[in-house]
Amino acid sequence: MIALAVLVILLLVAVAVTVAIRARNMQYWLWDYLVRKPPPRVDGPVHVMFCFVDHFEPNWGRVDMDTQRRRVDRWCTEYRAMASRHRDADGHVPQHSFFYPEEEYVPEHLDKLQALCADGYGEIEIHLHHDNDTPENFVATIERFNRLLHERHDALPRDPKTGQLRFAFIHGNWCLDNSRADGRWCGIDNELVLLRQLGCYADFTLPSAPSDTQTRMSNAIYYATDDPHRPKSHDTGVRMRVGGRPSGDLLIIQGVLGLNWKNRRFGLIPRIENSDVRRGCPPTRDRVDQWVRTGVHVEGRPEWVFVKVHTHGTQERDMDTLLGQPVDDMHAYLESRYNDGKRYVLHYVTAREMYNIAKAAEAGHVGNPNRYRDFELGKPGKTVTAASETVAVSQA
Repeated sequence: MIALAVLVILLLVAVAVTVAIRARNMQYWLWDYLVRKPPPRVDGPVHVMFCFVDHFEPNWGRVDMDTQRRRVDRWCTEYRAMASRHRDADGHVPQHSFFYPEEEYVPEHLDKLQALCADGYGEIEIHLHHDNDTPENFVATIERFNRLLHERHDALPRDPKTGQLRFAFIHGNWCLDNSRADGRWCGIDNELVLLRQLGCYADFTLPSAPSDTQTRMSNAIYYATDDPHRPKSHDTGVRMRVGGRPSGDLLIIQGVLGLNWKNRRFGLIPRIENSDVRRGCPPTRDRVDQWVRTGVHVEGRPEWVFVKVHTHGTQERDMDTLLGQPVDDMHAYLESRYNDGKRYVLHYVTAREMYNIAKAAEAGHVGNPNRYRDFELGKPGKTVTAASETVAVSQA
């Protein structure tokens, strides 16, 4: 009788755990997370590349122009004030990568953001929400927005070899390569191929948990190969490694995904750590420690750790966190705990700089990653191409 009762209890626990896992779509990534080997120990300092990417949507909630303007103005004023109090090991202020949505384009918003970026506070990249799209329309949309950002707002670099405009990408609603189970918010199964052809150097969408768009692969920098006839081709891929070669169609740079045992529901159930920073998920010291400790890196270069966090920066409920004391304290903690020059060295990087440093690691470079911020793609801005050379034109 006792044995039967124990069996019933165990079955109920198993059912409860299964329900809890599926309710948060953890079945997509939990196994990969649990079997993942911890990063190897390293001799000498660990260099921490810290990248803050923002799904920056001034028209979130479909608000009027005055509200949008107030949101952008607040960012340009308060971010400048907050970030100017901080420096990394290289003397850089915190870098913010503004992934601006094509469908919300307003020239004055981008003009203001570009002025902030021109003063050294970040860079502008591409964000897109679309639904039931076609390859032809997607290509036309991205090509048009690429040119607009570059020619009107001095954003996006050109490839020094081909002259093609290059960009980082975040997919709206997390649905890269039509990855949502119900097929909404994309519609294109060959999106990775199209992004590569259009000049995308890396995707920064993930992690997307608890969404069902989350991939099996987690805590990785990897190359994904598109199956143009099936969705979610980036579910797995080939990890970037020292001495390796680019493969597939698109480089995926993920943020940290895992279980946060320091923050548990009912004191028992760990919450999902998905690198999201907002009022409901403030960047506490425990979270910062977990981001660094997870050790996302290019295989073979564990002393270069890549920490990518994300937010939706223009939602009023979160702006006091992102522009105020919580993020201010996060930077202060990063600079005190992870920038002593002996155990850790901190580098604030844009999405483009994170990509460049990863490519430098792949190419076998060692030492101070600050040297490689412009390793493959130079700073954004207008360029002219002559005799296969790309010459930067001063923005002054």
